[in-house]
Amino acid sequence: MSYYVYMLRSNNKKKSITYVGYTKNLQNRIKLHNSGKGAKFTRGRKWKLIYKEVYQSKNKAISREYYIKNNRTLRNKIKNK
Repeated sequence: MSYYVYMLRSNNKKKSITYVGYTKNLQNRIKLHNSGKGAKFTRGRKWKLIYKEVYQSKNKAISREYYIKNNRTLRNKIKNK
């Protein structure tokens, strides 16, 4: 089974906001975020997928998600691609 680590971007009028997460079903998860049923932080915004990675292990996906969330340099590099 595949797990995805992904980054979404929402363009606010003042600044670009990103969200990093992991999931088994990427398309469904993005739909949930955009319909207001995803993570609490993502509600009320429209999101666009800007980055994804595929892993075969849930533990590896969770570790990578944590790393991206906490590494601002990498997160900004991905965002500004």
